[in-house]
Amino acid sequence: MAMAFKMATTGMWVTDECKNSFMEMKWKKVHRYIVFKIDEKSKLVMVDKVGGASEGYSDLEASLPGDDCRYAVFDFDFVTVDNCHKSKIFFIAWAPNASRIRAKMLYATSKDGIRRVLEGIHYELQATDPTEMGFDVIQDRAK
Repeated sequence: MAMAFKMATTGMWVTDECKNSFMEMKWKKVHRYIVFKIDEKSKLVMVDKVGGASEGYSDLEASLPGDDCRYAVFDFDFVTVDNCHKSKIFFIAWAPNASRIRAKMLYATSKDGIRRVLEGIHYELQATDPTEMGFDVIQDRAK
């Protein structure tokens, strides 16, 4: 498996699949969202789930586990007041209260590294429960 970038602060590696999937989402609009997870044994950040172009935000919310941390990116398409079609990419750091403390620490210290690899993110959300990353929050931030 080829590696893309090493995150110096945690010793984690971000796989090429992460960056390639993100570029497909950003430029080709093939994916609506991508969920990433950290494999603690191999020290790799890898793709956990990819949402197709026809999937929505509720599908992303359903794909996040209630007891473990994840990173996610979501491509939000919307129409402005001036009737312009726009797209903004959101980075979501998901760390539910039920997750292990070690996992929360690992995801918190690795977040900046994966953000550097995924170039072109417009907004960031940190959420510990679904209300902190609801669709209304996404809409408000995109305005």
